[in-house]
Amino acid sequence: MDPLATTTARGMSDRAPQESRSSTVQNASELAGRILLSVLFLLSGLGKVGAYSATAGYMSSVGVPSVLLPVVIATEVLGAIAIILGWQTRVVALLLAGYALLTALVFHINFADQIEMIMFLKNVSIAGGLLLLVANGAGPLSLDHRLAK
Repeated sequence: MDPLATTTARGMSDRAPQESRSSTVQNASELAGRILLSVLFLLSGLGKVGAYSATAGYMSSVGVPSVLLPVVIATEVLGAIAIILGWQTRVVALLLAGYALLTALVFHINFADQIEMIMFLKNVSIAGGLLLLVANGAGPLSLDHRLAK
């Protein structure tokens, strides 16, 4: 017997409405989490379009060929959109986690500068959140879930 479930006057358990509310909160939280993780990539990619030459110059200054900038922009923008929509979530999240770690190691390794250390740890934290998506998937409010039916 479930000690948390009670029985109504008609003999029906009131556990179902609680589970439904819990499921709704979980589904909404998964969607919100995907959006919050992705908005940084989306805005960063779009910002690089608006500051193309400055970004290319910064990339070159740390030894990354500026010819890769279109790939960087596509990775950030398309990856963000895929995660928000929940399409190929596990694969895209794994790729973006690797991308976040790679950019941390290339662009944010001057730990004598506190801002750079914070940026490094931000990228590592984002990679951690993305790896949770790899492990758990996008959830029911996603294209992955809809296409699996």
